[in-house]
Amino acid sequence: MTTLVHASDTLTRDALTVLQPGFVGTTAPDWLLRRIGEGLSSVGLFGRNIVTPEQLTALTAQLRAERDDVLVAIDEEGGDVTRLEVKQGSSFPGNYALGSVDDVELTRAVARELGRRLAQCGVDLNWAPSADVNSNAENPVIGVRSFGPDPDLVARHTVAYVDGLQGVGVAACTKHFPGHGDTNVDSHDALPRIDVDLATLHARELVPFRAAVAAGTKAVMSAHILLSALDPHRPATLSPQILTGLLRQELGFEGLIVTDGMEMQAVSATYGIERGSVLAIAAGADAICVGGGLCDEDTVLRLRDALVTAVRTGELPEERLADAAARVRALASWTQAHRVRGAGSVPGAAVQEGTAPGADIGLVAARRALKVTRGERPYTPVTGAPYVASFTPVANFAVGDETPWGIAAELERLLPGTETGSYDESSAESVLAAAGERRVVAVVRDLHRHPWMIRALDGLLAARPDTIVVEMGLNEAEPRGALHIATHGAARVCGRAAAEAVVGTGA
Repeated sequence: MTTLVHASDTLTRDALTVLQPGFVGTTAPDWLLRRIGEGLSSVGLFGRNIVTPEQLTALTAQLRAERDDVLVAIDEEGGDVTRLEVKQGSSFPGNYALGSVDDVELTRAVARELGRRLAQCGVDLNWAPSADVNSNAENPVIGVRSFGPDPDLVARHTVAYVDGLQGVGVAACTKHFPGHGDTNVDSHDALPRIDVDLATLHARELVPFRAAVAAGTKAVMSAHILLSALDPHRPATLSPQILTGLLRQELGFEGLIVTDGMEMQAVSATYGIERGSVLAIAAGADAICVGGGLCDEDTVLRLRDALVTAVRTGELPEERLADAAARVRALASWTQAHRVRGAGSVPGAAVQEGTAPGADIGLVAARRALKVTRGERPYTPVTGAPYVASFTPVANFAVGDETPWGIAAELERLLPGTETGSYDESSAESVLAAAGERRVVAVVRDLHRHPWMIRALDGLLAARPDTIVVEMGLNEAEPRGALHIATHGAARVCGRAAAEAVVGTGA
């Protein structure tokens, strides 16, 4: 059994320090403030916590009134995964759009502007960017969250994104180590498995992470995936071979290792969140992310007590927990120093789109990311109010179903009277009946992955060959329709850029 060298209150404080929990509400509940006072060093924010930039600024100020070095983290990738603009859709295109343009200075500028907005609202740790190489086009959870299928492209844009965020004092958390791209299972639902050899892993999955470590990413998030070539028994988040052997020792990473959400089924269904958290810290993780689903005080207390008990029984070395807590505090010190240094240039008041230099960079990037393909027949731009048929697949958990997507709202702005309908495994006949004589704009998302969507689009194009097709997911299917517009993502600005192309006013 490990001999305890710290007092019990120090041990408890260290256990709280390594947790990154969430909560419910747009103001901090009393229990959260109380635990911050007792040692909780990080708080994770989700869409449910954010209404407006002003409200978010007030919330982070409330947290820091309790302790000024608390880390405030968020899952703000831009593109399809947004928490800042969960009810409106993001002002920034996501990774796939940026990778399709392949201009690292544009990616850096987008990340910098996104980081600037986060910093203004008091958020200083972003669980982004995704450095996954999307080598499997059937991947249900990564897709447009990846810069693309080429490891070198993903690497250079990951570095640019890290530089952009950290240049304005927001710590980047590069994810999902050691790479979630070659999976056909969502780790929110089950444990994905990647069975490739070590040579493939080093030549593909690990290339962007090596680059991110070399670029100085402040944090790395682990993936709940089983890589049999590295550890055939435990997912990466719980694997000493992967977190300590590979990430720490081989890649030389000295920053903060954060777990993906511990309530995700890939871990919780087999180990439970308490046991999983103990194993993660023992394996080399420094911070336990929880709160996407479990977001109450009881969860925090259960994990705190599980870590304390594991130290007292000798299952978890006390030195390992102390080291993890020290790494959390070190990152908190870095972000705090940047807040103080940037106080003169980064005001507390939130800035809305279009009110600061570079604030329109998201729309600029979305327009550049469009790929427009004309059909065989001459294309006539839409001048009358069309009918927008949105073929809607089930949203994955990371994206969620709260955030609007599509182009109907933007077309309505350009062509008042535009009507829309959402279709889930519907036939072409129902679309045609609703559209009447209106021109049809069919909006799809990952067409290649959904046979029902392909059938419906085939029927629609056979009856109405002048239909415009807008692909807002992976652009894997062959271009179809009188005009095919690939946006490379479903952010609000991607919808706006597509709508401009439909009416022929694109920049």
